[in-house]
Amino acid sequence: MITSTANRQMKRLQGLMKKAKERKKERVFVAEGIKMFREAPGEWVEKVYVAESFLAEEEHRKMLEGYQYETVLDFVFQAVSDTQTPQGILTVLRMPEYTLPQLLAGDRTHILVLESIQDPGNLGTMFRAGEGAGISGIIMNRTTVDLFNPKTIRSTMGSIYRVPYLVTDSLADTVEELKKFQVGVYAAYLQSAKEYDSLDYTKRTAFLIGNESSGLSSAAVAFADACIQIPMEGKVESLNAAVSAAVLMYECSRQRRRKDKQTV
Repeated sequence: MITSTANRQMKRLQGLMKKAKERKKERVFVAEGIKMFREAPGEWVEKVYVAESFLAEEEHRKMLEGYQYETVLDFVFQAVSDTQTPQGILTVLRMPEYTLPQLLAGDRTHILVLESIQDPGNLGTMFRAGEGAGISGIIMNRTTVDLFNPKTIRSTMGSIYRVPYLVTDSLADTVEELKKFQVGVYAAYLQSAKEYDSLDYTKRTAFLIGNESSGLSSAAVAFADACIQIPMEGKVESLNAAVSAAVLMYECSRQRRRKDKQTV
């Protein structure tokens, strides 16, 4: 049993929680909570840590069958956890690796392209909403917040395990690659005259979403085949980036469902 925060494994855990550099170096990340443990692909799991009190429940002990795990004193577990009320289980997982062809998903390509998203919660919510809308993947540039930030991981609610992603050094080059595969690229841009639901997204589609405060850069807007906006009433000037992304992704999903029904 681990009884001190000075324990080598606990120090490593704290480093992985707090430092993106450590996560990238080891190619692992930490997921907190029962749901994140239950849904984790078995081949991703490197190590499991549980609070001593977690093992008091028979259901929890059964959940751990087949896994090697370390037991940690409750106060130590609380100290290394990133949440104020931890559920008593932490999972260290290997980072997956994907390629652009894996995101293309044949004729059903539906991709979110992110430029410099800064809020971990927004990024995690985009993964969660994206899975619900049936996207085939998410592309991010290097200045987007670290996907494996503990808050981002929690916000995905498990979608991190199922939504392929790609972090690119050059958004321009990656978008050009998308276009080679006949992917239509649409930029969410307030100055656009085209309403988002006036275009056809039933073919291969990618939506460009920009930074929360400054939106898309002029360079990113230039990548797009068309610029689109979400009409708003009242005095609202803009929507949260994750909300905007969700609206666009679900419009794409809606159009495709309607087309599928018409072709039956």
